[in-house]
Amino acid sequence: MGITVGQQTVQTGESNGNIVIDSRTTLTILPSSFYDQVEALVKQAIGADQFIVQEDPYKLCYSNANSIQNFPNFDVHFTGANLSLKPQNFFRLISNDVISNKLPKGFSIDLIHRDSPLSPLYNSSMTHWERVQNAALRSLSRVNRFRQSSSENAAEMSEQLAQTDIIPDDGSYLMKILIGSPPVQRWSVADTGSDLIWVQCSPCTQCYHQDVSLFDPTKSSTYKSESCGSRNCALLPQPQHECGSSNQCLYIYVYGDQSHTVGDLATDSIGFGTSDGQSVSFPKLVFGCGHNNNGKFNRRMAGLVGLGNGPLSLISQLGNQIGRQFSYCLPPFNTKAATKLRFGEEAKISANGVVSTPMITNPNNPTFYYLNLEGITIGQQTVQIDESDRTIIIDSGTTLTLLRSSIYEQVETLVKKAIGADQWIVQNSQLNLCYTNVNSINNVPNFELHFTGANISLKPQHLFLLVSNDVMCLAMSPTDRDSIYGNVAQMDFEVEYDLDQKKVSFAPADCTKQ
Repeated sequence: MGITVGQQTVQTGESNGNIVIDSRTTLTILPSSFYDQVEALVKQAIGADQFIVQEDPYKLCYSNANSIQNFPNFDVHFTGANLSLKPQNFFRLISNDVISNKLPKGFSIDLIHRDSPLSPLYNSSMTHWERVQNAALRSLSRVNRFRQSSSENAAEMSEQLAQTDIIPDDGSYLMKILIGSPPVQRWSVADTGSDLIWVQCSPCTQCYHQDVSLFDPTKSSTYKSESCGSRNCALLPQPQHECGSSNQCLYIYVYGDQSHTVGDLATDSIGFGTSDGQSVSFPKLVFGCGHNNNGKFNRRMAGLVGLGNGPLSLISQLGNQIGRQFSYCLPPFNTKAATKLRFGEEAKISANGVVSTPMITNPNNPTFYYLNLEGITIGQQTVQIDESDRTIIIDSGTTLTLLRSSIYEQVETLVKKAIGADQWIVQNSQLNLCYTNVNSINNVPNFELHFTGANISLKPQHLFLLVSNDVMCLAMSPTDRDSIYGNVAQMDFEVEYDLDQKKVSFAPADCTKQ
């Protein structure tokens, strides 16, 4: 027996040449070594991106049906008989999503700041100062969230779930997701600092209040819970998962600030409305169906989309389908502009002035994107950073840039010296350095961040927040934990994450026009 794909033939050996013909078996089953050679030739002949169906008997799947129509000859050689097969003989339509959904090489979706008038979380009764103050408090809460691993927190959570005090974290940007079949729309937090997609599900033993109904997995024809022995369950490190009474995989996610989500690990179709008015969906994405979630989350948030580097994040699951790359361009949040979260080919930065710096992986915290910050220049003086303090997490969900205390104190001293204006202290504020004369900050000389291989020049709008009509505050704060490169400093930059090349790239831009 042999199989010809295009112009190349795979021959079986005498020991594996026999094959049973059976009308009741759907798939053609081949010895592994023989199958591997056939699969390699099929991939080469089609030349299209592979679409992996997780936890499925189908090994090689494509989301673009047209890709198989141009397939060359496929001949099966039996003793004395050669059979020419057509695409319908060796490909099977397994779902509408896989075959008929023509997945683009890149796509973009709207990403909305939580305080924007476009956001469902917008509260018109709040003053600008209250919004800035809340953003600062969220930043400090978020650095606490990063202070220890989720595994350590999960161990405490599994023992003391009912007694845990909740100090919630609030994300800064929201995105719409479509989940289930038929799909239901939900607003979720886009979070580069976590690696799990989760939504609140019914029945719920303990959930925060949300305006829309809880996601009901029994009404989705494509919902499937993960078993304790599944590969996806194994991607949750102990003690972040347990085994339920029905052998279902239970996840336990507890953040450093003690906010938590607990529920069933499952798969379902998850999709997004693209910026051009179309939609794109992905079957069998892994997500958490949360039955116990708590914290002072806003009632309009239905869950969270993890965009981190962990194996269960949206980015990792989409993998080769988006070239393992995504990007965003954040406009100043006092504008009404929405931003775009871009995936795949659309994520590539083509603007002038692109600089790149290595993305560092920390095995103790694999979720986070770390960069190496070597120094900060203010005016003519540079703060040199010790090698032990150089790692900094880049995070779109943290408002302020948080620097180790020893670094922050030097930076603040140089900023004060450069501005040379009287300082005005905001009482009981998390913003340490404020000025009453807004015009004074326009005299700030050059301010540069020196990452490995990339120098980034920041303008006053990247460094100061307008907290009222006549008060500006430095958008930086000290911390005794990991440094975080926040979103104020990233505004009006295209920021691209390339996980394959292990680099983060920046280019100045007007993000209100993206």
